[in-house]
Amino acid sequence: MNRAITKALLDHYDREHRALPWRGCSDPYRILVSEVMLQQTRVQTVLAYYDAWLERFPDVEALADAETDEVLKAWEGLGYYRRARNLHGAARLIRERPDGGFPDTYARLRSLPGVGDYTAGAVASMAFGEAVPAVDGNVRRVLSRLFDEAKPPASWLRWKASELLDAERPGDWNQALMELGATLCSPRSPRCGACPVVEWCASHRAGTQEQRPAASVKAKPKKLRIELARSEER
Repeated sequence: MNRAITKALLDHYDREHRALPWRGCSDPYRILVSEVMLQQTRVQTVLAYYDAWLERFPDVEALADAETDEVLKAWEGLGYYRRARNLHGAARLIRERPDGGFPDTYARLRSLPGVGDYTAGAVASMAFGEAVPAVDGNVRRVLSRLFDEAKPPASWLRWKASELLDAERPGDWNQALMELGATLCSPRSPRCGACPVVEWCASHRAGTQEQRPAASVKAKPKKLRIELARSEER
């Protein structure tokens, strides 16, 4: 079943994927820029900034040489400015590496500021062909529905994504999963009729796709009863 799912999803991705400027690119710097910009920001918003950023900072050296104020000015409008500071810091760390090269494995990428499991997996797989998963919110939703898991823990998601991953096309596979979550397997009203893997989808069979993944219930703050001791009048 896993191979059938992988093939069906990759075939669909090859036919239907959106034409985005960072797709089909193996430059780790450009991929890193796109992934950092996409953190907590919609694709349409990022499209308006991505090319302008690369014109101003076309490579790691250019970004590392820039002053912080210049970097923050170029980021203006994207919000969450810590991302820009982390990207700037990452460029300077890369330049200071003994070999001067871009970190080329998941483990090495994780050492860069602001680069977590997802971003490291995305860059490692897309730029260097490392067979590692990249699990973001879209992928979590797809896998939760595909296997009808209400509250899948991070360890399960990573294991299941690794199990399905196409070792020959890891970057495309990660993008295919993300694309499915972004375009068809949406949080509300998923378009199951157009989904390339609907025949294997356990939540679709059970009719639970709208409830997967289950919403997290925030714990209500406990009210503390504070008793004030009053001195007795004598």
